[in-house]
Amino acid sequence: MQQILTTIFLVVYTVTILGVVLVIITDNRNPLKTLPWILVLILAPGAGLFFYFFFGQNLSKQRIISRRTRKRITMQLEEVDTAGGPAVPQHHLPLSRLLRQTAHAVPLYGSRITPYVEGGAKMDALLEAVGSASHHIHVQYYIFCDDDTGRRLRDALVAKAREGVEVRVLYDDVGCMRVKKAFFESMRAAGIEVCAFLHVKFPLLTSKVNYRNHRKIAVVDGLVGFIGGMNVADRYVRGTAQGVWRDTHFRVEGCGVAGLQASFLSDWSATTRQNVSGPAYYPAAGRFTDNIMQVVASGPFGKWRTLLQADSFAVSRAARRIWIETPYCLPSDALNMALQEAALAGVDVRLMLPGHSDSRVVDLAGRSYLDDLMKAGVKIAFYTPGFLHSKLLIVDDDLAVIGSANMDFRSFEHNFEVSAFVYDRDFNARMAAVYEDDLRQCRMLSPGEWFNRPRTQRWAESFMRVFSPLL
Repeated sequence: MQQILTTIFLVVYTVTILGVVLVIITDNRNPLKTLPWILVLILAPGAGLFFYFFFGQNLSKQRIISRRTRKRITMQLEEVDTAGGPAVPQHHLPLSRLLRQTAHAVPLYGSRITPYVEGGAKMDALLEAVGSASHHIHVQYYIFCDDDTGRRLRDALVAKAREGVEVRVLYDDVGCMRVKKAFFESMRAAGIEVCAFLHVKFPLLTSKVNYRNHRKIAVVDGLVGFIGGMNVADRYVRGTAQGVWRDTHFRVEGCGVAGLQASFLSDWSATTRQNVSGPAYYPAAGRFTDNIMQVVASGPFGKWRTLLQADSFAVSRAARRIWIETPYCLPSDALNMALQEAALAGVDVRLMLPGHSDSRVVDLAGRSYLDDLMKAGVKIAFYTPGFLHSKLLIVDDDLAVIGSANMDFRSFEHNFEVSAFVYDRDFNARMAAVYEDDLRQCRMLSPGEWFNRPRTQRWAESFMRVFSPLL
């Protein structure tokens, strides 16, 4: 009997492995990604199945939001008054078309964008906007902590809900895994609609744990919005033992808020199956500037890796400068090559990283990419006062990319992210000034220092680079 059961187990096990291999082959992925998965499944089938379940599945054909809902939200964006606005700069028209094709990102005109480089100022601005709400407040964060900062925002939302304002809160279930349920239940008790995005009931038994909502969005009455890299936690306001927690966030007024609203309501529909729509959520907005803003929501579901494609495309077409701030640098082959080619062609390519991030493993993997970048002429700076968590891409004199996405595999391929592509010389110059101010607090990495680092460090970096797509 035992021999029969063993035979049945081996047959089922073999069929499962071969079935997964067949699925991987028929996905028609890049051969450089397909072959390692096949080898792992054949040589170490147990570990291979485990890692494939959590990290290897191709979700491009899956949908979390219906075509009908997507079309309805896109149509509402199309109805936003964009008549009489300036044209997208001629040399950025292909990028703008790319974003429209892959992310339904409508060019929105005339937004006023206020940057915040300090967490306390951003929280004060957000609380002020929440306090002025009269119809609705939509809040979405990857991390919403039960600490002094989180409780300040929670109490402000509760107060508005008790006044009759519609309040909806989305948080990521994994990002807030350590937050006690009572924190969110206190909001529900006050009449706030609170939901967890991609709820993970059994974290160790679901592939959903690898696909998280990293967006940070707030919308008040459809007139004021917030986007950027800051979560709701004390460390963004007070820093940590490591030093300041340097991040960038933005307040948006005008038509650009409609793009943030569309992103939030898409996620809300996917999470709750409720369709929230109507003129009250997309009110007429004033024109404050001559800029053009495309709000781009990207994620692991669907055909295109929108932000990876768009960033690589913008970098490859740069003529004068490419300035980047990112807490993690784990670029795809396409983006890595585009940065090297730009530097070799004489473009001023600068990469600003934290001297030390919040993950030693990610630090090691990221450092492995710096050799080739430096050899190509990329200037690399390490931010020293604390942890640089800011996300910023400046291209030439009239494009700045802001939002929640890091320059890494996780943001480009696994996370749900939101970025804004802003075409405007004035805004570009303001962000360049922010970059230069941060640069004054950095240590420039010299080739002599870098290429003479200990061999053991090189080995550790190369080893961790193997795991870059999983970090």
